Amino acid sequence: QVHLVESGGGSVQAGGSLRLSCVASGDIFSINAMGWYRQAPGKYRERVAMTITDRSANLGYSINLSDSVKGRFTISRDLDKNTVTLQMNKVEPEDTAVYYCKADVVLLHQHGRDDYWGRGTQVTVSS
Repeated sequence: QVHLVESGGGSVQAGGSLRLSCVASGDIFSINAMGWYRQAPGKYRERVAMTITDRSANLGYSINLSDSVKGRFTISRDLDKNTVTLQMNKVEPEDTAVYYCKADVVLLHQHGRDDYWGRGTQVTVSS
């Protein structure tokens, strides 16, 4: 079993900043990818930012950002602590959503690989 716990959501005015963090724990051998999705009311869940483990990269991972957040959001990961952080700057009302942490995990004892999700954290941006 793997658990993802998010923190850092809340309310902020447009143009402000928020930082979301997620920590993964449990039966983890390795994490192939870890990052953030969001779901606004009445909309499908969409990918916001992901880190993909790549030991040949300078950071040990590569980054994929959606076009809607490029230049405003950054993502970083601590490979040793199994954490991922989303720094949200210059937020807009359109960023209002529940933000979910997701990890693609290779299991330690149970063998196999699966996707895991956190419970989500609400981000509300007021104009």
